[in-house]
Order: sequence, then C-alpha cells, then structure tokens
Amino acid sequence: MRSFLRDHWKAIVVILLLVVLATFTVKPGAAPVAPSLADRLRAHVQAIASEEHNTANPQQLEQAARYIETALRAEGYAIHRQEYKAGGQKVRNIEVSVANVAPHQKPARIFIVGAHYDSAPGAPGANDNGSGTAAVLELARLLKTLSPSQGTEIKFVFFVNEEPPWFMGSEMGSMQHARQLHADGMNVAGALILETIGWYSQQRHSQQLPPGLEGRYPDTGNFIAFVGTLQSSRLVQQALAAFRGASDFPAHGLAAPDYVQGVTLSDHASYNRFGYPAIMITDTAFMRYPYYHTADDTPDKVDYDSVARVVSGLAHTIEALAAGQQS
Repeated sequence: MRSFLRDHWKAIVVILLLVVLATFTVKPGAAPVAPSLADRLRAHVQAIASEEHNTANPQQLEQAARYIETALRAEGYAIHRQEYKAGGQKVRNIEVSVANVAPHQKPARIFIVGAHYDSAPGAPGANDNGSGTAAVLELARLLKTLSPSQGTEIKFVFFVNEEPPWFMGSEMGSMQHARQLHADGMNVAGALILETIGWYSQQRHSQQLPPGLEGRYPDTGNFIAFVGTLQSSRLVQQALAAFRGASDFPAHGLAAPDYVQGVTLSDHASYNRFGYPAIMITDTAFMRYPYYHTADDTPDKVDYDSVARVVSGLAHTIEALAAGQQS
C-alpha cells in the first residue's frame, strides 16, 4: 500500500480535487453552497500547473492531460484525442464539443475555444497557461447545454506543445489541429485562444506596451486584451463588443500587423496560417506579468476572482458568437 501511495499520490490528489469540485459544501442548518467559479478555477490550476509539465517532463504532462480529460468526462463530454508524435514522444490535443449539426453532416461553421496546457521549460506555468486551461475547462462546463445556431459547432480544445522548442513548428499542437481542420475542408468562423489571463494590477505603469502603441492603451495592467492580426480584425471587434455587452470587466482590443510585438505569440497564429480568423485573449503576458516563463509562475500568483469575471464574460461572448448575434 505504501508503494502504491508513493507511486500514485498525484493521481489521488487529482481525484480528491475533483470530488471537492463535484460536491457541495454543507453547513448544519444551511442550504448547500456550490464551489464558486473562482474556487473551481483555483483547483484546476493547482492540479494542472503546480510543477513543470512539457515533453521534457512527460509524466507531469501526462498527468495534466489526464486531469483535463477526467474533468471533462465528469461534465458528460465524450473525449476526442488528436494523438501524434513529437520528438519521438506520443502527445495529444484534447477536444470536446457542443453542436447543432444534422447527423452525418459537416458543420457549416466552427468556433474554437482553446488554450495550451503545457508549460515553458523551467516553469510550472500557473498563469502561462494554467489560467487559460482552467478557463476553457470552466467554459466547457458552463456551456455544455448550449444550443448554437443551426449548423454551428463549438470545439473546446486543449493544445499540447505551444511552448519552446515546438512553438510555430509542425509539432505544435495547435498547428496540428488547424492543419487537420483545413485538410478536412472545415469552415472555422473564429478561434478564441485564451493565453495567460490571470495577472491584473491597479498600479500605474504596471502595463508595458509594444513600441508605437504607447499612449493608445492604458498603462495600468487591469484589463483583458482581445488581440489579433489585421486579417482577424472583424473577429476582434465582434468578440470585444460581445464581451463588453456582457461584462464590466475592463477590456481592450487590438488588431495590428503581424510584425507588432506580441500579436502572433500564441496558438491563434496557427489558425491564421491556414486562413482562419483567430484571436488571442490575454492579460498581455510578459508585458505585464513579472513571473512569465520563470519558476515563480506558481498557482498563488493567479488572481482567481478576476479570472472568474473574465470567464463569465467570455461565456456570454461565445453564446453571442455561436448564436450569430455578432454585428
């Protein structure tokens, strides 16, 4: 038994976290109280991103993938794995979906809601990108009963291998995913990629900006940013308008040439490469977050209350896009 506990303690912790998330907290004489969205997000980040997890640490990467799959199955989803080899290792993207598509028919339009679940070398990756992964898990939970417009499918996708040495190469998870959709002749109406969404500050000068954008955006890092290249400018506008219509959380949009610093630095760039509109939704990462790609990117750094507000706004945003309500 002692040997079993030593070898499987991480899996046991994951199961216990899921039990906590799936049960109610009951006080004598009081009605059951469900875990808050912020608490659920915290539990996801702690389970996925308390230690480095990538192809240099395959056991930890596999544990993160299994946690994601277990959480999704608990919500009633059927798991689709896109498996492939990277550097001789078998890795996978994880996908679930909600759809309003006739049997045996291709969807007329697909929306991707995604995040990468691997961490950078040397980093646990709590904000980059445990925060984004946790958010997509909760969006999948919140929207599991959504009925999109006729012909529409929403895919919730968890990408492997976004971080170096795989970034923008053929073995990057989102590149594999976008290439397959393109080969299958699928119409991706928009990809919304959540990338590092957990750090906010009310301090002046806490926000850096790319050269040439100084003065056009706040220097206080308290907002969520909707970012894309010029080819995705309409999606930036649509998503930002829908978010602002549903949430009072500060939000700004940027559609800029792909040479502008930071505009292409996430999985949305993979979809752009295949001609699909795609945006990154982000706290701006290294332009704000002091622990970016370091060993100090730990779960205690994430502002879970703010992430919960962002997720709530994004749930309404996705509903609007999937219903064809965008202008």
